[in-house]
Amino acid sequence: MNLNDLDLNLLRVFHQLMIERRVSSAAESLGVSQPAVSNALKRLRSLLGDELFLRTAQGMLPTPLAEQIAEPIAYAMDSIRAAMNQQVHFDPASAQREFVMSLIDLGDMFFLPPLLTQVCQQAPGVRINVARSLTSTLKDDMEAGRIDIAIGLLPQLQGSFFRQRLFRQSYVLAFRREHPLARQATVTQADFIGCEHVVVSPGTGHGEIDRLMERKGIERRIRATVPHFNAIGSILEATDLVATIPLRLAEMLRRPFGISFVHHPVELPEVSIDIFWNARLHRDPANQWLRRLIFRLFSDQQIGGA
Repeated sequence: MNLNDLDLNLLRVFHQLMIERRVSSAAESLGVSQPAVSNALKRLRSLLGDELFLRTAQGMLPTPLAEQIAEPIAYAMDSIRAAMNQQVHFDPASAQREFVMSLIDLGDMFFLPPLLTQVCQQAPGVRINVARSLTSTLKDDMEAGRIDIAIGLLPQLQGSFFRQRLFRQSYVLAFRREHPLARQATVTQADFIGCEHVVVSPGTGHGEIDRLMERKGIERRIRATVPHFNAIGSILEATDLVATIPLRLAEMLRRPFGISFVHHPVELPEVSIDIFWNARLHRDPANQWLRRLIFRLFSDQQIGGA
């Protein structure tokens, strides 16, 4: 028999006939008409070259071939049903699985603590693995299924990716609390240019801010370049360097590192921090659950804007 000729609905009819042993009862259970069941049985008989069921006073009696294939078909139907049920339902309270996330830039500090708090409460069997995917390979990693969700300023994720904005944020000028700039009522662009700077390497979307300042003709004296924002707090605390950083990061660094910040003296645009996922996971219930949780925790609709 050619499997291309096999309709899954025929197997549903066969399976139900094995249970009910009557066409009328099978039709009622399947929610179809009796002629539809009879026609399906006729097609199956033709495909398999066997009567499959014989009419008797006690109902439809299965033939030896029907008895032989009944168990494998029942197993296949159960497997398909289980797969489909898994696809349409995700119970965080009982789930045992791992999510792999890419958190670019300040993501570890900003997103992980509140996210893990909620995951531990709602989904004790769920693990969060933060992957150190390079921005240059992130697109390939997500398309290959190695990463489930990415959060950040990620202009390279286009095409087969969905995105949802979490919040927009501005940039500020940050420095230690005892910095000479902290004593000024206003920090000017000339003050900004006169300082020594620490910058984050332009390997992320935030690098566009550095390129924008270059296009404006603003030349900074860059004393240090670091690969990510995690080191900024310690550097600013210990030196007189200044840094152009996102507002939310500055707010996080204010207390533990004694950081001050002011409205940036250079006119810079706000940027959008988004959550990204590959199209193949768009309808995955587990991925949907995690996305909803992240959106509830961090979207500007929930936390009052940037």
